[in-house]
Amino acid sequence: MPAMQTKAYKGIGMEGRIAKWYAANTRKDLHEVTALAHRLAGGLAPGSEVLEVAPGPGYCAIELARAGNVRVTGLDISATFVDLARKNAAAAGVEVDFQHGNAAHMPFASGAFDAIVCRAAFKNFSEPVLALKEMCRVLKTGAKALILDMRGDAPNEALDAEVAKLNLSAVNSFITKWTFRLMLVRRAYTRAEFVDFIRQTEFTSSDIRETPIGLEISLVK
Repeated sequence: MPAMQTKAYKGIGMEGRIAKWYAANTRKDLHEVTALAHRLAGGLAPGSEVLEVAPGPGYCAIELARAGNVRVTGLDISATFVDLARKNAAAAGVEVDFQHGNAAHMPFASGAFDAIVCRAAFKNFSEPVLALKEMCRVLKTGAKALILDMRGDAPNEALDAEVAKLNLSAVNSFITKWTFRLMLVRRAYTRAEFVDFIRQTEFTSSDIRETPIGLEISLVK
């Protein structure tokens, strides 16, 4: 695999109505997001600087700001998502610094963050190795990045079971299954691909765990 793999974005751009549709449907069940936010907050010291890469509508970043005494920043390439996330944070009464930018070219100083989380987004990055290198760069020495995403070899049965948990309407369920099967899983990376990507960075250690449809990747600088 080339050292600096890139790929064009082949999915539906998350702007405008598509982004708003996604935000409305993912808002309906935030149990997993809330659990993740509390899990992350529990491992952070008060005052920690946390970056969520590609926060979308901002639900996880907002819950993280609620859950712990930490400062949260979000970076997303979608201008629509940044706008939605800022409005959602204001409505929730929490302070999160949502910024517009590219994960492969982050507008942050080296060693700026105590932790990074990237949830359900890495498969869409056009420059995956550069994105990982940037995560490593902006982390403090010894700090951790956590990536959670779909895996490229996820079976259809597991994908359908995951959609069923969302309690969507019949129409939205069909659209979501179609999106999972025909777009998202085809964009996703396998464990072997992540191993190759990580080898090209300066992360000192990694742990990759499989879930029914995804990967949970822990990286330490």
